Amino acid sequence: MLQSGEWAYTEKLKEHFESPKNILQGTDTSAFDGVGMEGNLQCGDQMMVAIKVDKEKEVISDCKWKTYGCASAIASTSILSEMVKGMTLDQAFDISPKEVAKELGGLPENKIHCSVLGDKALRAAINDYFIRNGMNDRVKKVQARTVCQCMNVTDHDIEEAVLEGARTFYELQEHTKISTVCGMCKEDAESELQKYVHLHFGA
Repeated sequence: MLQSGEWAYTEKLKEHFESPKNILQGTDTSAFDGVGMEGNLQCGDQMMVAIKVDKEKEVISDCKWKTYGCASAIASTSILSEMVKGMTLDQAFDISPKEVAKELGGLPENKIHCSVLGDKALRAAINDYFIRNGMNDRVKKVQARTVCQCMNVTDHDIEEAVLEGARTFYELQEHTKISTVCGMCKEDAESELQKYVHLHFGA
């Protein structure tokens, strides 16, 4: 158990939590080329990311953000906003939570889901830029695939369960109720579970 005054995370995370970079001041986003929102205040954190784009090079020239979230969400998005400056839109779109966590010097497993919020909002901002500039063919939407028809559980739901701590099929069932009716999706569900565990935690 932590003692009074003890810090649970890395010094780099502490730095970005206590002195976050690139916070959006106010609510006016009219000067930005793309804005993305992710999350829901009713059930947890909410994140907004706003980007400016060098249109000739398709490079992110500035990235601001605002969140209602925990220390991990704040620090993750702070460092993400630094990482993506100078990246092309395609490079920034493909940045992963694992890369963000690595840049912070690591995150506890039960906090990895906090770093996902920022990169999802960033992707939404990039898609917003494409839509605003008539490049709808460049918009990348990740379609959910239904894995369990009986309980209407998608691959996105499985990913969320993994980010929230599910590592075994039993834990996945506790989170989602997947494969609790006919059981025909169990093999597919286990495959998706392992895919997301490997994607986010390298296990």
